[in-house]
Amino acid sequence: MQRPDLVWVTTLAASHAARNGLDTSRPAFYALGGTDGLRAVAAGDAQAVLAWRPGAGWEAALPADHSSRHLLELYLPMCAARTGHPVTVGHIGQSLDGYIATQAGESRFVTGQQNIFHLHRLRALADAVVVGARTVAADDPRLTTRLVPGANPLRVVLDPRRRLAAHHRLFTDGEAPTLLVCEARRAACGPDRVGDAEVIGVPSAAGGLDLSALLDVLHRRGCHAVFVEGGGVTVSGFLEAGLLDRLQVTVAPLLIGDGRPGVRLPPTSSLNDCLRLRHRIFRMGDDILFDCDLRSPRPTVLPPDDATLARVL
Repeated sequence: MQRPDLVWVTTLAASHAARNGLDTSRPAFYALGGTDGLRAVAAGDAQAVLAWRPGAGWEAALPADHSSRHLLELYLPMCAARTGHPVTVGHIGQSLDGYIATQAGESRFVTGQQNIFHLHRLRALADAVVVGARTVAADDPRLTTRLVPGANPLRVVLDPRRRLAAHHRLFTDGEAPTLLVCEARRAACGPDRVGDAEVIGVPSAAGGLDLSALLDVLHRRGCHAVFVEGGGVTVSGFLEAGLLDRLQVTVAPLLIGDGRPGVRLPPTSSLNDCLRLRHRIFRMGDDILFDCDLRSPRPTVLPPDDATLARVL
């Protein structure tokens, strides 16, 4: 496991195993190999790359100082998605001053190439990738895994008022199944397709769609790993509704000045009521990624002051 491509093979194998008959009731260790990409080995086996922990999911079994361990650790939480245990991850790429695009809507590319690869990896691990209508209108994305090995996910476009036309690429390219999701009443009074995309309706909620109902629909379709890729309004909606298991924010050393904001939540009057998140930090080229765990107990107080100043990256 010295090369990144082998790390990615391991990651894809872990994702496949969790969805296809992995015994999640007992701890186990795995090495690369076997018909499904992984084979069980004994605890302490030098070839072990992954460990399954009931109640916790996948863990890297590599030594703590192994050069590949951090890459595995970044993606393993999504690899644990399976029937009865869905995982929903949101991602925002933003400037240092908190914007995902200029006022004119230009967003290609706020973050760098390493984060673009990261988005493609998340798509490859996801059963479904979700974006809002504004993202489709502004960027005309393909939402495929063309930069990395792995299958294209189901593409899900949230268009509550059903305003998008069929000329956008993901409605016509045939590269992956696509859903256009709108308010139930709008789905019932129009064609059942936009281009090649299937139109489905979900109930309305304050300010948009009932996102919990949407996830129920996706889970019933077998989509247990859901990646909410953007934009800011869509990711913020899932976060505010308490539907994200993890939130990833990639910060680029870029100052936009003013533009379209990233994550936005209703204001709070006290810092004690704000979300202080447990997180890990990863370097992606010039960018910094904060991987926030929204399901672990959150710290309630600041850590004690530390007079030591250290460069960490």
